[in-house]
Amino acid sequence: MKTISVLIGLLLIVSCATVRVNYDYDKATDFAGYTTYSYYPDMETGLSGLDEKRMLIIVDSIMQVKGILYSEEPDFYINIQSSSFKAPQNNNVGVGVGGGGGNVGGGISIGLPIGQAKLERQIQFDFVDTQKNELFWQATSSSGFKENGTPEAREKNLREIANKVFEKYPPNSN
Repeated sequence: MKTISVLIGLLLIVSCATVRVNYDYDKATDFAGYTTYSYYPDMETGLSGLDEKRMLIIVDSIMQVKGILYSEEPDFYINIQSSSFKAPQNNNVGVGVGGGGGNVGGGISIGLPIGQAKLERQIQFDFVDTQKNELFWQATSSSGFKENGTPEAREKNLREIANKVFEKYPPNSN
């Protein structure tokens, strides 16, 4: 019984730390034609300067492994946008008072939040064809985020996000 409780607790902890990714792409796109990339010249990532540098290094390494090369005259641009927000709290305690007699009743209930709201970060990756100036692939990730994390923890988090995002690029390659 104790083992089951530990496993359930571990599962809850792990499930809270996951990266969630939503993908979308143009089904008519021939992804084999995209062999070179660059970043939007005026890209505003919304990440801190150091996190932006970390993310670009990580994306470059992933693209290189996929055989897609960085170029000054690319087939497509990558645009990265980020935002952070406090996730809605779902932990609260309800306190209620009620009473009644005969055919009359009444009550008051209050929900009190427990703990702090968790910080979440959403990062969106857009791939835009440079010739057509059209979006052809997009991924949006959501995950927990600690503003005051160590540089190592921040890099690990960004690497986890990028790996999860790019595991399904190009689509239909499995």
